[in-house]
This record gives sequence, C-alpha cells and structure tokens, in this order.
Amino acid sequence: MPAAHVALRAAIHAALKADTALIAALGGAHVHDEVPRDAAFPYVTLGDGGISDISTDDGDVQEHRLELHAWSRQGGHKEAHVIAGALLAALDDAPLTPSGHRLVNLRFAVADIRRERDGRTYHAVVRFRAVTEPLS
Repeated sequence: MPAAHVALRAAIHAALKADTALIAALGGAHVHDEVPRDAAFPYVTLGDGGISDISTDDGDVQEHRLELHAWSRQGGHKEAHVIAGALLAALDDAPLTPSGHRLVNLRFAVADIRRERDGRTYHAVVRFRAVTEPLS
C-alpha cells in the first residue's frame, strides 16, 4: 500500500485513540488496527481500504477509501449506533496530519449497522473518503 495510505491510517488510528467521546462510548481505548484474540466488546477496528490516483497537471493527488468497524454486544443496536456516531464526529472533516502528506479532505461516505448471525453481536461499518497530496 502506498505511503500516503499508511500515513493516513496511522493518523486516523491516533485520532480515534485520542477522541474522548469515542473512548467514553467504548469504555476505554479499544481501537485496534488488528483485533487482539481477547478483545473485549465494544471495540473499533480499522478495516479495508483502497487508494486511487486522481493526479492532475498540478501534482500528485490520491483518493482513499477507508472502512472502520464497530463491534457491540451487550449494548446492542443502540450502542453500535452511538459508536458509529462517535466515529463520524471524530473523523468527518478532521484536521489530521498524515506524515509526509497533506490531507485535503476527509469526509463521511456511508454507514451500515446490522446484527451478526450469532444474534447478539451488532456490527457497524462506517466508510470515509479522503484525498491527500504529498507535502512540497
């Protein structure tokens, strides 16, 4: 994955771990790039992403697609909605500074919340779109 995407994910991860509303909704800094085996519910994971080159004559520009996943069990559907809302509030148009790149924008795209097959776990998928360009 290109350096811009890695830097953007790192900036998002750091911002989420520092967001007091999200941490309160999760009951702690339960934000993971990769889920630990013994992760306690609720928690958030950084999911899949993609990147496209949308460069112009003016310079290199990259568009990023990012997924965040919120997992809830005891708090059910309501808790999943609260966490998804906290993710949206923390990241939509956030002034992040990915290392070596300028974040042009970071925008919420869509969120889906559903009950998993086990009947007791709720899963929210929150998608964002970002645009970056390298620092001069």
